[in-house]
Amino acid sequence: MTSEASHDEDQPGRRRLSTTDDNMGFARVSPSPPLRAAVFDVGNVLFFWSLRVLFEKMIDDPRKRDWFLSNVVTEEWHFQHDAGRPLADMVTERKTEHPHYAHLIDAYVTRFNESIHTPVPGMIEIVAELAAHKVPIFGITNFGAEFWAGFHPTKPIFDHFTDIVVSGEEKLVKPDPAIYALALRRFGLAPDEGLFVDDRLENVEAGQANGFIGHHFEDAVTLRTDLNRLGLL
Repeated sequence: MTSEASHDEDQPGRRRLSTTDDNMGFARVSPSPPLRAAVFDVGNVLFFWSLRVLFEKMIDDPRKRDWFLSNVVTEEWHFQHDAGRPLADMVTERKTEHPHYAHLIDAYVTRFNESIHTPVPGMIEIVAELAAHKVPIFGITNFGAEFWAGFHPTKPIFDHFTDIVVSGEEKLVKPDPAIYALALRRFGLAPDEGLFVDDRLENVEAGQANGFIGHHFEDAVTLRTDLNRLGLL
């Protein structure tokens, strides 16, 4: 979160453009457009996500489980689906490499929603309050298209969202600048009209560099403070 340096910068992440006034000989500051929308990441902002939560149910030995998550169903391998690779290709390849774990690799597909286990405390309430205040709500998430199709219909919170950019559908992932440009176009937002909330600092910094005001998410209490200060709640 950007610290408050002065009264003119009391809204974290606001960028101000300046031009030189040739007649007066000083810099004239152009005001930022009013902040009017909230844009959320999903995993570990709205809902906790961890592959470990799923496989704790199936691999009892902690050492074997750690090895499996470091060598077979890894986050890096999973992120290929976030980037747009079809599950069928990924799973076939992995089961060929690790045939002994075929049943667990299948479970990664069939039981994936169990890895997205509980809402982040306070976040369902914040989204509902924003909706009640008629604040437009959007999303930008690194999420595989096939998994997204099976997950988002199960969560009524997404009824409040006008649009969500899903990496696996677009084959663009955060922090690629292109995904933020796409989001601005899709959402109909001008630069600095949307507050982008993400738990990964590199994604927040990329958002700030590409048209969004950034909030590095830690918890709902801190976010609520920013939302109140910024006038969205």
